[in-house]
Amino acid sequence: MNYIDYLVIIAYIIGFLLLGKYFESSKSGKDYFLGGKSFGWFPLSLSTAATQLSAISFISAPAFVGLKAGGGMMWLTYEFAVPLAMIFLMVFLIPPMYKSGIVSVYEYLEKRFSSSTRLLLSIVFQFSRAFGTSVMIYTVALILGSVMNIPMWLTIIIIGVVTLVYSYQGGMKAVVYGDMIQMIILFLGIIICLISGLYYIGGWEVFVEQVDRDRLLAVDFNSMGFEKGEEFGFWPMLTGGFFLYVSYYGTDQSQVQRLFSAKDLGTVKKTLLCNGLMRFPITLLYCVMGLVIGTLVATNADFRAVIPVDKPDLMIPLFIRDYLPHGLIGILMVAIFSAAMSSLSSAINSLSAASVEDIFNRDKQLSNEKYIAYSKYSALFWGIVCIVLAFFTGDIAKTVIEAINKIGSVFYGPILATFIAAIGIKRVNSIGANVGLIGGVLFNVYLWLFCPEIFWFWWNAIGAIVTLILGILASLVTGDREHKLSEQLSFSFDVDYLKVGILLAFFVGIVVLSMNISNFF
Repeated sequence: MNYIDYLVIIAYIIGFLLLGKYFESSKSGKDYFLGGKSFGWFPLSLSTAATQLSAISFISAPAFVGLKAGGGMMWLTYEFAVPLAMIFLMVFLIPPMYKSGIVSVYEYLEKRFSSSTRLLLSIVFQFSRAFGTSVMIYTVALILGSVMNIPMWLTIIIIGVVTLVYSYQGGMKAVVYGDMIQMIILFLGIIICLISGLYYIGGWEVFVEQVDRDRLLAVDFNSMGFEKGEEFGFWPMLTGGFFLYVSYYGTDQSQVQRLFSAKDLGTVKKTLLCNGLMRFPITLLYCVMGLVIGTLVATNADFRAVIPVDKPDLMIPLFIRDYLPHGLIGILMVAIFSAAMSSLSSAINSLSAASVEDIFNRDKQLSNEKYIAYSKYSALFWGIVCIVLAFFTGDIAKTVIEAINKIGSVFYGPILATFIAAIGIKRVNSIGANVGLIGGVLFNVYLWLFCPEIFWFWWNAIGAIVTLILGILASLVTGDREHKLSEQLSFSFDVDYLKVGILLAFFVGIVVLSMNISNFF
């Protein structure tokens, strides 16, 4: 890197600080967290996609596809359940929550069940999201620091402080429009790496001749995920993925808050449709990028020599540093910064919303001035927490990342089942909801500790089923209670058949495409 690259990075940082300043004025607390419910489907869709295409995805997924042992295009199976999950969210889960006018998704559980259910889930979300975000910051800082030859602590400070400042000032508007810009930069980064990789290999024809054919297998119908070593099979990835994505997009504050920011329910459904259609093409693009760069590594001894054997995730950053011209290096480093900042800004805003709504303003007694003050102070608090935790992640980062994925699958299924019961199962009362939630989580912990042969993706489905069964049984045993199920909180059958049909057709299309992916190479 030279002064041109650093100038690009500095200009980018200044631009985002100005972005936060531009959106600084908020008339109310809901303006700060929901952007005044003024967003259309396009900015919300790009914002969601930017959060999903994280820095770790931009770096680790291509390395998995192109370089890591046992990797390959099977990464695409992560995306199969997304269109089906969007259908469920569009038809069942999101409309009643959006109509209820809540800011924190966990407030819905208090309206339906009890304050204990709301507080329990909100606290779990706050601590797990802060910890997971700190690991992301550490991992990206470690990689960028090694490539840019600057201290890792300085990289953490740059990512954390810049994101914190513009998130603190501008609230949800700064987050969403910042994510839009970051998504565009990141997409351009993928295109630049892909084209450059093909150039250094010698073109598409040479790439096709030299690519490792074993890495082109994407769909495996034989691996069911019930024996040790069986992963990425079609059925566990589809079934477990469905429960995971419905829970993540529909019950995780960091994602649902965007949908609550939409100007109307029609915009929500368009956003969900776009989410269901956008993820796979982007994932396919960076998977192909991974194949291309991985093939370059395999055929270029000099490139292979600079990538540490135990750190394949350095493949993309080192390619950027060593193979791209100055100026473009700065832009691509900005792309990685963008992905990290997008994830962090979303985490800060959603953590702040959960803290204020679920702890400080549960009784709706805060004045507007105090609400905005609490919102900004909590954003500042969680930003500092994420930055500080990043310094203590240490060398266990890789282990922690895997553990975080498993921890998420322990909770996602039971949390989703609790919301399903709240919306669609009238006989479940507050006692049943709490018993089911705790029982489902404990059962998943049992699977983790004593059934290692079961692929952790299954936990999302198993935990949801166990939670629903225990919730219904406990409600029957404890007898009728006040269900608090008003018309506003209940499910009403309203299907947009065109959008559902598009998503179903898209699901079939991406599965068929993935099954035949080797024919395109």
